[in-house]
Parts: sequence; C-alpha cells; structure tokens
Amino acid sequence: MSFHAYQTAAAQGESPRDIEYRLFGQVTRSLMDARTGADLTRTAAALAWNRQVWSVMAKDCADERNALPEQLRAGIISLALFVRKYSSEILRDGADIDPLIDINRAIMQGLEQRAGADRAASAA
Repeated sequence: MSFHAYQTAAAQGESPRDIEYRLFGQVTRSLMDARTGADLTRTAAALAWNRQVWSVMAKDCADERNALPEQLRAGIISLALFVRKYSSEILRDGADIDPLIDINRAIMQGLEQRAGADRAASAA
C-alpha cells in the first residue's frame, strides 16, 4: 500500500489499527491467491510484499518510542524474522505457504480485538 493510500485512509477517519487490519487483509489475500496455483512470479511477489509488511512492523517495534509492551514488540520482531526465513524456504524448497497465512490471520484477529476494545473504551 502506498503512502498516498495511507494518507487517504487517514483522512477518511480510519484508525491506525483499521489501516493495519486492511493492509494485512490485502497481503493475506495475495498469499492465498499465490497458494491456489499461481505462477512463481506471482508467488514471489506476494511473499516479497508480505516480507515488506513484516519488515516495516519489525522496524517500528524496534523503535524505543513504540508504545506497545516490550514483550509484544519482541514477539512481533521474532515473527518478522520467521516470516523472512520461511518465505525463502517457500521459494527455495516449495514449503507450504499456509503458515504465513495463519500468522497474518492471527495478527488480524488481534488488531480487530484491540480496535473493538478501543472503540468500547472511547464510547464509555
């Protein structure tokens, strides 16, 4: 997703969590499409995009100004390292792409739950 798209979404009132959720939905869809018989070029592109998303997340979590709890930040960085390594295994050895899809879905569930809790707290 481009920076311009983030600006547009933010201007429409989406929270950062909503934007992250949507981004993970899009990248996860591309991984799912790659799983269903896509050619190697499409699979490599989906994996590269997913790695890029995780790299940005890891970089953000490595920043000491990040407000997330330290343990959560460390977990996200560990997942980013796994995603990087496992993506190479998919391309090199033909490993199953489903674990990456499952990780992204778990992150999406967490984002959805936190967004719901934030909305409930702000409504109270």
